[in-house]
Amino acid sequence: MKETVLKGKNISFKYGNSIILENCNFAVEQGDFTVLIGANGSGKSTLLKICLGLLNPYNGEIELFGKPIKEFKDWDKIGYVSQRIDAFNKGFPATVEEVVKSPLYAKSKFFNRDKKLIDGLTDKALDIVGMQDYNKRLIGRLSVGQQQRVFIAKALVNNPTMVFMDEPTAGIDNKSEKEFYNLLNELSNDKGITIIMVTHDYTDVKDMVNKVFCLTDGQIAEQCADIPD
Repeated sequence: MKETVLKGKNISFKYGNSIILENCNFAVEQGDFTVLIGANGSGKSTLLKICLGLLNPYNGEIELFGKPIKEFKDWDKIGYVSQRIDAFNKGFPATVEEVVKSPLYAKSKFFNRDKKLIDGLTDKALDIVGMQDYNKRLIGRLSVGQQQRVFIAKALVNNPTMVFMDEPTAGIDNKSEKEFYNLLNELSNDKGITIIMVTHDYTDVKDMVNKVFCLTDGQIAEQCADIPD
């Protein structure tokens, strides 16, 4: 039996007097490629942020790897690719490798480690996403699709076993989008990484995923009559 790595129990959330989520229950097992779909404003990104501890529900509990989120400490197991409305501009003064290794420097335990170790982790993450030849480039000089690959590398640099993604293909052209989804499929199948992704492009990933959560009227269902073909 596969390990349950994410569980939501009776999750409810509201902005002001508006109820966004109500008694949502769900579970994700290790290695699942899960997508969360729903109409704009249905609460998909809100639920993702609750799973990451960035927002607190007024009712219910999230468990990560069998522990209540308030007790969970091993955040290196989790990567996060946030929704990005605007790409970095051409003058942004950071290289690809600087962006990717930034989570390592954010953790005090890495300050006393060998620079070769940090560089090795960075190179490995860039190699996984096929961006190792761009490590010295300014990130603002890359296409939006290339930048998103860099953000994936950043999410992978700590060798997580689970990665959350919020609309990761927003603003990417069709060719880059297909390449991006192929990369996610490899991460899921070859690396065994659990993926939880908010998307509006279910049609493009339906053959890759093994679990679909449909968010409608604040509720989650794993069977949706209105999933597009």
